[in-house]
Amino acid sequence: MGRKPDKDGAYGKPAKYDPSFRGPIKNRGCTDVICCVLFLLFILGYIVVGIVAWVYGDPRQVLYPRNSTGAYCGIGQNKEKPYLLYFNIFSCILGTNIITAATNGLQCPTPQVCVASCPGALWVPQESQYSQTVGEVFYSENRNFCRPGVPGDLPVLQSLEQELCPRFLLPSSPALGRCFPWSNVTSPELPGISNTSISQGISGVLDALNARDIGVKIFEDFAQSWYWILVALGVALLLSLLFILLLRLVAGPLVLVLILGVLAVLAYGIYHCWKEYRVLRDQGASISQLGFTTNLSAYQSVQETWLAALILLAVLEGILLLMLIFLRQRIRIAIALLKEASKAVGQMLSTMFFPVLTFVLLLICIAYWAMTALYLATSGQPQYVYWAPNASLPGCEEVPMNTSCDPMAQSRNYSCPGLMCVFQSYSSTGLVQRSIFNLQIYGVLGLFWTVNWVLALGQCVLAGAFASFYWAFHKPRDIPTFPLASAFIRTLRYHTGSLAFGALILTLVQLARIVLEYIDHKLRGAQNPVARCIMCCFKCCLWCLEKFIKFLNRNAYIMIAIYGKNFCVSAKNAFMLLMRNIIRVVVLDKVTDLLLFFGKLLVVGGVGVLAFFFFSGRIQGLGKDFENPHLNYYWLPIMTSIVGAYVIASGFFSVFGMCVDTLFLCFLEDLERNDGSRDRPYYMSKSLLKILGKKNEAPPGDRKRKK
Repeated sequence: MGRKPDKDGAYGKPAKYDPSFRGPIKNRGCTDVICCVLFLLFILGYIVVGIVAWVYGDPRQVLYPRNSTGAYCGIGQNKEKPYLLYFNIFSCILGTNIITAATNGLQCPTPQVCVASCPGALWVPQESQYSQTVGEVFYSENRNFCRPGVPGDLPVLQSLEQELCPRFLLPSSPALGRCFPWSNVTSPELPGISNTSISQGISGVLDALNARDIGVKIFEDFAQSWYWILVALGVALLLSLLFILLLRLVAGPLVLVLILGVLAVLAYGIYHCWKEYRVLRDQGASISQLGFTTNLSAYQSVQETWLAALILLAVLEGILLLMLIFLRQRIRIAIALLKEASKAVGQMLSTMFFPVLTFVLLLICIAYWAMTALYLATSGQPQYVYWAPNASLPGCEEVPMNTSCDPMAQSRNYSCPGLMCVFQSYSSTGLVQRSIFNLQIYGVLGLFWTVNWVLALGQCVLAGAFASFYWAFHKPRDIPTFPLASAFIRTLRYHTGSLAFGALILTLVQLARIVLEYIDHKLRGAQNPVARCIMCCFKCCLWCLEKFIKFLNRNAYIMIAIYGKNFCVSAKNAFMLLMRNIIRVVVLDKVTDLLLFFGKLLVVGGVGVLAFFFFSGRIQGLGKDFENPHLNYYWLPIMTSIVGAYVIASGFFSVFGMCVDTLFLCFLEDLERNDGSRDRPYYMSKSLLKILGKKNEAPPGDRKRKK
């Protein structure tokens, strides 16, 4: 039945009987007011950062391409010209790789113009056309690819020399708002560039941007299969709900089957290791013959490996059997609590859909941060500089290359061939631009703090609702009418500061892990084995610390929901209570983990198998209305259904897990507060009383309730 309470032990004194206690305390006050004020001030500052980003940012910089003058394609004066055409795209793809070009906004040292449509055929001007005008060669032939404002009476040769019109056109398709050439196009003869380089450049661009065609096919598949994906997600929702509600009937046999299944798997592992060991022993294969090697697969062919695995599995099998024998009473308690949690969920079905609200709030937090980060990253005015394809030509000596210029009032006093005022980057001057890094750090802190606060809110609200179920003496008559809504209002009104306190502690640890991962990534190439080992130890310690804080916060929120005390007191009381019953904690945690893992496996696996047989066309005879759609990638809706089923199952089972943890803490408090007498009866179910060998002296109906 658990460790005897030690009144003078290191883990505090047991909870004392309080005749006025009737579950979650209603007459409570605000907790952690200072942290609440700090959190609200931080949110106010977060809003100010968003406003600053909105005022100074311009997301069009990443949503729309820009021509050489800095004008956007697809909006404003170029609304009818949504695509960007590079005069000489090979100056991009031959000078750098596509990743480098993408990080620079796909900017290239070549004139760029906004066009209504991409070229559909290969075209190179003939020598006989050099003496003709731009209007005759380009405009009359519907080749509207020259720079804006080029007069129609300008000679073609002069327009080409000054790079006012393209020297060649390649059949292209739009991708990412830009015209990229086809891979099967016959390459034109261009001076200084071989056909092999052109073909390789085109292939490289298309390989990197082939996602457009794939994206279209993916969109088509979703358009044809979205209805059936929703059906699969509905099946996942139904299976998750049925699994939780049926646990009150099958929790005991299911846990027994799962434990026996684990024992059977370990037993088979022992048998397999023994068989492999015996074969290798008869062959005389020993590790002394193999020696030391970095090829780990080679150790499968020596007998010592299988002997070590056999011993390890045998030890695990023995430990599990001993636990099953000596901890059977605690396992029965864990099963009874699982059944009680199933009943609680059945009484308050609205709690199963509460994660939808949490999910919406998380989406708002993430979307706000993403938009703020995008606007901050695009703040600053565009900068333009002089550029020429060949600065060593006559007439270019006096041109101040790479100095600022105005593209809308470009001077033609210079005689440098091909001189242009091109977009370079966005300015980093100004108070906002100089503070972008600090504002982005503030945004990241805001993201983690708000996300952790929303998760804490969900846990505390659910804990308050389920605690009201346990501490209802006459179930379901004494359960409040709207337990979930009452817990939600009570948590927001009194405990915003406590939730913010716990979320801040967790946020600081998570940010420390991110900084450590960043340092490790930057120094990975220069680290020696000792430094890597130290870094790995630091990362492991922070990971363990994060897990411990999540565990402590979760139980602290339960105590906050019940007693309405501040975060530190609640965390201390929860930790002391759990440490006084550490064996029960371990047994319940592992039994719950095993059961929920099986539930997720059942839901996700069932939906995945059903989706596979349906979308792959292996289910025949369903009729015309139930035929599987014809898809480009039939695995796409299958993977979508599996991921969606996992998300749904995780949401449902997270509620159930919170219910189990809440009822468990209430159960431990019930054992310490009450003794089953007429004045101090237990609130636990009859099944738990029977397992513990306890009983209430008076029937529940005979108890006089104090108002």
